[in-house]
Amino acid sequence: MPLCHLINQEASVATTSRKHWIDDWDSEDVAAWEAGGKKVAKRNLIWSIFAEHVGFSVWSIWSVMVLFMPQNVYHIDPAGKFFLVAVPTLVGSLLRIPYTVATAKFGGRNWTIFSALALLIPTLLTLYFIQHPETSYTTYLVVAAFAGFGGGNFASSMTNINAFYPQRLKGWALGLNAGGGNIGVPAMQIIGLIVIATLGNTAPELVCAIYLVLCGLAAVGAALFMDNLGNQQANLGYMKKILKFSDSWTMSFLYIGTFGSFIGFSFAFGQVLNINYLAAGQTIPQAALHAAQIAWIGPLLGSIFRPLGGKLADRIGGGKITLYTFVAMMVAAGVLVTAGVLDDNDGRKGASGGIMLTYVLAFIALFILSGIGNGSTYKMIPSIFEAKSKSVEGSRVEQQAWSRNMAGALIGFAGAVGALGGVFINLVLRASYQGEAKSATNAFWVFLAFYIACALVTWAVFLRRPSNKAHDRTPAAASVDDSGDEKVSVSV
Repeated sequence: MPLCHLINQEASVATTSRKHWIDDWDSEDVAAWEAGGKKVAKRNLIWSIFAEHVGFSVWSIWSVMVLFMPQNVYHIDPAGKFFLVAVPTLVGSLLRIPYTVATAKFGGRNWTIFSALALLIPTLLTLYFIQHPETSYTTYLVVAAFAGFGGGNFASSMTNINAFYPQRLKGWALGLNAGGGNIGVPAMQIIGLIVIATLGNTAPELVCAIYLVLCGLAAVGAALFMDNLGNQQANLGYMKKILKFSDSWTMSFLYIGTFGSFIGFSFAFGQVLNINYLAAGQTIPQAALHAAQIAWIGPLLGSIFRPLGGKLADRIGGGKITLYTFVAMMVAAGVLVTAGVLDDNDGRKGASGGIMLTYVLAFIALFILSGIGNGSTYKMIPSIFEAKSKSVEGSRVEQQAWSRNMAGALIGFAGAVGALGGVFINLVLRASYQGEAKSATNAFWVFLAFYIACALVTWAVFLRRPSNKAHDRTPAAASVDDSGDEKVSVSV
């Protein structure tokens, strides 16, 4: 169905009678956009956010479940719990590649319905096995792996929304879509907090039951209100093409530092708090409650600030905002290192009140900054390929289609690589707590070093102006043709 026909019938045709297919969508057509295209895009954005929100919640379900799993009952030590929450992070990152191309293959609406229903599997498995403490650790790892389904939803959702919005609005739209989805992490943790605060840490199945209902609502909402785009292409062919560009690998690396930090800390923050409270002598229920009371704050603020990162990137430039973000993350990580060293040398059992407050504030700062960085880096991706498209042979419409499809492919690939940062964070923390000092300080040093590397890469690739004019790269990426050959310099 052509876009103009869909727009003309938007108000008069019942939702249930629409075919939900748009054969020729052109978000850059200003007249069509103002005539009703933006309403279509907004409707799809709203339900994409909700479905992605539920996906993130299910993806992070084990970051809450571990608070319901005292070691004396489930026989899983803190190091084992860090690995338990790392498994869904790993699976979710790997699933982002096929989920990226699925929207073009099956349609954004169709895939959103399927992916929402698929979330029922990990939710049901978790509901059953969390009530059986005698379950083996290996079985818990397998069940946690299924929660990775929720991590794949991000890639398909972002690729789909990228196709709906014009270049001038992508930073805000993608930031809003991702931020709304990211809020699924603190939402899951808040529900866990409510259950723990009212019933103690003995009823984790109630958390799962709530999300069984939400998964169903996400599928129904997508079926009724979303559309498929017939001219959307983010297939494996485009996935292979983006790998020819050095900027694709650079953006994937930077996304490890932004989104990898967000999802990694989201899964690990509650457990870090829980370990410190237990070390300070609190009982198991007290430690779980106090950790749950704080753990949701960081992911919530990080999610809220993600659209702001996209909006700032729209106005100031993605490269600049990303660099400023990493410099600030270096400072926050430096505070963690300082607090960790002081804590290790204090000699007391458990962190003092001042050290705990410093930990919490530094982690919250990292959450906020990672959210801003998430928005700015994802703004950079479509900007890079919009610039490169100008040297691609063909009409302007063909160039725009090339840019949209290449950006969609990189959004999925960078999202997959970036999510591996969450695995990295949990494994580093696990190793740090297993070390001789049995503290997180060594992990904090690693985080600091990585943010320094991210800042240097951002500056060198996207902001540095070499004196050699033949190799000048103005704030961003060189424009290239489809084969990867550099043509001109452009700005992001």
